Amino acid sequence: MRSELVPRRYPRVPLWRRGAALAIDFVVVTVISSLFSMNAIAQAFLFIVAWLGMRVALVARNQGQSLGRWAFDMKVVDLRWGSTPALQELTQREGLMAVGAVLMLFGLLNLSPASPWSILLFIPLGIDCALAIMDEEKRQAFHDQLSRTVIVPTRRGYSLDLKLKSLWALAQRRLKQR
Repeated sequence: MRSELVPRRYPRVPLWRRGAALAIDFVVVTVISSLFSMNAIAQAFLFIVAWLGMRVALVARNQGQSLGRWAFDMKVVDLRWGSTPALQELTQREGLMAVGAVLMLFGLLNLSPASPWSILLFIPLGIDCALAIMDEEKRQAFHDQLSRTVIVPTRRGYSLDLKLKSLWALAQRRLKQR
């Protein structure tokens, strides 16, 4: 008798938290690639290597969490098994993301009135992530669908959003006391 895998329903992570985690990872990898490169080709190469290091090697060793996902209490899991994806799935997922992220980096670096074309470099990552907005059930972007992964909340992390929210509330209370 063959047992069929029944798809599990995972709790959804708000898209703004996924975007914030992606932004943290993007900034860290951009800083690393900027520190050690002399030209655009070297920076692109270092960016992709650092991206794969942070979002594949670190994730594989850190229970599905990159630095950004750790900061916002979420992790990537294999949709079929519910565990940290294998290196092949992580590499598929993050290879696609690396291409979109490096294009966005060069779009940002060249953004000026003299080069309006650079805004077009945001499109691939935008299309990839827009699919998560349209997927109401699983919130899977194209890179998630390709690698059969999903982002889920976890209790393991820093809870940056909650800490910032409490700091904001404290600041508001102190302003009202004045």
